[in-house]
Amino acid sequence: MRVGVVDAGSNTVRLVVADVEGGVPLPVHTAKWKLRLSEQVAPDGHIGDEAVEQLAQAVEAAARKAQRWGAAGPLAFATAVVRSAPNRLDVLRAVHDRTGVRMCTLPGEVEAELTFLGARRWLGWRCGPLALFDIGGGSLEVAFGRGRLPEFAAALPLGANRLTNEFFRTGDPPSPEEVKALRRKVRHQLRDVSARIRWEGPRTAVATSRTFQQLARLCGAAPGRDGPFVNRVLHRSDLRRAIDTLVALPATERALLPGISAPRARQSLAGAIVGHTALKLTGIRTVELCPWAIREGILLRYIEEGPDWWTGIAPQTDGETAPGTVPLRVAASTS
Repeated sequence: MRVGVVDAGSNTVRLVVADVEGGVPLPVHTAKWKLRLSEQVAPDGHIGDEAVEQLAQAVEAAARKAQRWGAAGPLAFATAVVRSAPNRLDVLRAVHDRTGVRMCTLPGEVEAELTFLGARRWLGWRCGPLALFDIGGGSLEVAFGRGRLPEFAAALPLGANRLTNEFFRTGDPPSPEEVKALRRKVRHQLRDVSARIRWEGPRTAVATSRTFQQLARLCGAAPGRDGPFVNRVLHRSDLRRAIDTLVALPATERALLPGISAPRARQSLAGAIVGHTALKLTGIRTVELCPWAIREGILLRYIEEGPDWWTGIAPQTDGETAPGTVPLRVAASTS
């Protein structure tokens, strides 16, 4: 059996089609559509008609492609950029009316739990008590757990794109005062979460998300073309030096650095500051990079609980989110 997952993020709509026989999601096809949705959001968070139309077109294209690859009715969700929009329900209704695809938004804590599940399954039990960090465009997800599921999960408004738009409004590169203000905001937001992670004392820390992948590449990790099974790590000390490089360059020059793509060059500095501050405040010196994240977490939960699980959280035809968008519970199985 094949299942497709569509993920609408701040910058990109992504599709993964995977075989799910045998309890392991094995990707057979991936595709992406670059929308830069977050750049089209109004100051009050509303998503305009043109952006909604672009989103619907991308979701429709993803659904058609998933069907061609033998996966019917993709599991579609949108992250913080849609979740935080005052007109979120209107956006979901419009996508459903245009495409027939029932897209949902998940609470940030549930996103963290699903991402943790994907990371735990990739790394296995050898990693012991596990701390997870995921920097998205709109939010930072943090989780900790000793087992398959996290015992603690949080989502903070510390996404790389969100902070870039909030703090780096004038110069390129930003002024020292703007950088200082951003650091202060990140430290304040992370105070309680980082105290919890320090107290738990994880044996292993893992980072997911495109932001962390690009920062790791900037700091010397193997390129993506080497495949997902290459061990990649990111050292806090290297990330600190990378900040010194990024803060001195405009976005056009950052895009020339190893690992930093042009669409993400502007937000790379904010992402690096969030990542470094999170590691410093939690006392973590090194994180492993994990190729599995929320999409794989969704596939794993679908495998273990079946389509009824997704039906319980996907929006109804009127655009309302159904009851059941609740903390993760997966069926017992071996890792």
